[in-house]
Amino acid sequence: MQVSDEIKSRLDIVDIIREYINLKPAGSNFSALSPFNREKTPSFMVSPEKQIWHCFSSGKGGDVITFIMEMEGVSFVEALRILAPRAGVTLQKQDPQKASKRNKLLDITQIAVNFYHQNLMESDAAEPARKYLQERGLTQDTLIEWQIGFSPNSWEDLVSVLRRRGYKDEDIVAAGLANRRKQGTGIYNRFRDRIMFPINDFYGNPVAFSARVRPDKEEEEVLGKYINSPQTLIYDKSKIIFGLDKAKAEIRTEDLAVVVEGQMDVITAHQAGFKNVVASSGTALTQEQLKLIKRYSSHMALAFDMDQAGQMAVDRAVREAFPLEMDVKIISLSSGKDPDEFIKKDPEGWQNTVAGAKHVMDHYFDKVMSEVDISGIDGKKEAIKRLLPIISLIANRIEKDHWIKRLSQRLDISESALRETLALNSKTGRNYREQQETSSSPEATEDVSDSRSREEKLSEELLALALRFPSFLEYVATRLSLDHIFGTEFKTFYKNLILYYNKKNSEQSELRLNYEDLKDFFYQEFGKTDSNQGEPRHNQLKLLNKLVILGEKDYYHLEENQAKQEITQILVELKKSYITQRMKEIERTISEAEREGERERSQELMTELKKLSQELNELK
Repeated sequence: MQVSDEIKSRLDIVDIIREYINLKPAGSNFSALSPFNREKTPSFMVSPEKQIWHCFSSGKGGDVITFIMEMEGVSFVEALRILAPRAGVTLQKQDPQKASKRNKLLDITQIAVNFYHQNLMESDAAEPARKYLQERGLTQDTLIEWQIGFSPNSWEDLVSVLRRRGYKDEDIVAAGLANRRKQGTGIYNRFRDRIMFPINDFYGNPVAFSARVRPDKEEEEVLGKYINSPQTLIYDKSKIIFGLDKAKAEIRTEDLAVVVEGQMDVITAHQAGFKNVVASSGTALTQEQLKLIKRYSSHMALAFDMDQAGQMAVDRAVREAFPLEMDVKIISLSSGKDPDEFIKKDPEGWQNTVAGAKHVMDHYFDKVMSEVDISGIDGKKEAIKRLLPIISLIANRIEKDHWIKRLSQRLDISESALRETLALNSKTGRNYREQQETSSSPEATEDVSDSRSREEKLSEELLALALRFPSFLEYVATRLSLDHIFGTEFKTFYKNLILYYNKKNSEQSELRLNYEDLKDFFYQEFGKTDSNQGEPRHNQLKLLNKLVILGEKDYYHLEENQAKQEITQILVELKKSYITQRMKEIERTISEAEREGERERSQELMTELKKLSQELNELK
């Protein structure tokens, strides 16, 4: 029997497809709305008897393997790899020279997991790490289940192991396990002398690591308490939920996903028997992550620190979850404890706290009502301003109607007035995302009113990309003149960014690596005291920080080639806008010149207009 046939014989196609879409009985078969097309009437059918599926709206169909290929966008071999663990089938190791790039990286990462785990369990050097994990209450079985490891304080041990297995340096670097030497040739281990927490994808394949500094070396560590794997072909953190591979069955059984912030919170929860717990790993929940959770349950409870950062994380989760018709609750932990500490001290209390989680809309109502005096008209208007946009995101019409009625009752305002306001806001384009960005940032009024032109926004995006991917700064500088940047602040910033680049005559990546140096340069230029005002002229410094954060927030997931495509597209758009505006100016000036009888000047302008027209046509 071929391995593909063995996998199919051990799996029920209905169980696999149910992990992706909502199947409903249709006689002896199952039906669903097509995952490939938008439709109101189900056209997707599954035959449990024949173990096949077909989508009549798209014409696609096949067996369980082709379904995974279609849904995950992977090759046949990669689909086998995804399904093999579910079927209890062990795939033969591939020749590294013949394996696909993705499979190579998966194999490399699995070897690294085994290497680190063996070191933790057996190495003398790992004794402090073992002691720390024991003090955190982790058992031997938990260390094995989660394959927690330890990276020795060595520059090349893992690299040497992988080379001996036949893997090339470029593949080891691509897996995020090594860095290239700045001086000379060769590579070295990315992770050294750290406790290693493997990060698995949805199917249980290790794709990355979160590496914690050894506890006895925290004070002297300069790279930070945790360092994580970079974005790779197999690891996109916006599509990974830590622990979901182990929690998904229990999430379906409990019909609830409990989302915490830290990986240790998840591991402790599972060890205590609460196996429907997963982690956002300190990042904002994305729509891709929420769609993964929704495969198993539409109900989610968030156990975040409710400080400003935690509230912002809740806000972002709501923005993404409500349009997906997900029910969101808030778990309130007493005494500021994190879930790890709470569960260890009071597991029964944790269970009761989760059961008593508050609906997120009740959370918002209580928060707003405690901060606003709703006895007067101004307070009522403020409450409506803050709560109605959140309600507008609720996709379920019955649920939306419920919360409009609740708001009407609390404020003693007619439902019709609230619905009219909701409809008006919808027509004028006001939405919760814009309002939330306003309330969560000191500079939000400036950002959210957003009277900036499209060209100014593009200029901002370009500068953020240039800071995020400094290797493309020379590419930008040689193709974009100062005139093509819109907005006075952005023009000044771009001019000085190029000055900095030329002054340093740096390597392609130096700008990103030397943020402090760049900040010092901007401080020297703009941090001096203005003799007229007596205060620092620091707008450019603030803009630098804003652009750096914007680049990390919006473009962290981009690979180099994707970033270049984005940059190129923005360059073209800015040039087109500049040329179009300049042509309109020239046309007006030509009319004035002709009225004044300045025929020579008019002729010169016509020549410039023709040249610009040709440039514009070349860009289209």
